[in-house]
Amino acid sequence: MERTGVITFKGNPLTLVGPEPKVGLPAPDATLLGKDLSAVKISSFRGKVCVISCVPSLDTPVCDIQTRRFNKEATLLGPDVVVLTASMDLPFAQARWCGAAGVDRVVTLSDHRDASFGLAFGMLVKELRLLARGVFVLDKAGVLRYAQIVKEITTEPDYDAALKAVRALA
Repeated sequence: MERTGVITFKGNPLTLVGPEPKVGLPAPDATLLGKDLSAVKISSFRGKVCVISCVPSLDTPVCDIQTRRFNKEATLLGPDVVVLTASMDLPFAQARWCGAAGVDRVVTLSDHRDASFGLAFGMLVKELRLLARGVFVLDKAGVLRYAQIVKEITTEPDYDAALKAVRALA
């Protein structure tokens, strides 16, 4: 399934591949790679409120800002909340970036192998084979309670709206 008119890159329209997840329904599951190349399922975080920060690449300025911001917020959200960052970056690049940036509260997960997350959450950018920018919040049972797909991929998400959704669940 392809969707157009949802996002742009520097004003140019892009195509998202995969269905748009629906708030109020169980979140789709996906398998990504951890820093040690282990398979990590989104469903393995059930029992915690799960924030999924979706970025194109950690090595770009806006993705850097977004991930650092969620790392800072993760320290304030408490033990019942886990913050994930999903990107197409290789796990080794994610680990290197986290070490250099001092990011230690966000769990970085790589979707590079088969775009499982991008396809399941409708965030795979067809033209770039990167993930679009967005934020998803799942409750402790794995139900999608908040979804934000950022219209212009070069802009930051609405942190306040996402964090409000998290705090309502935590």
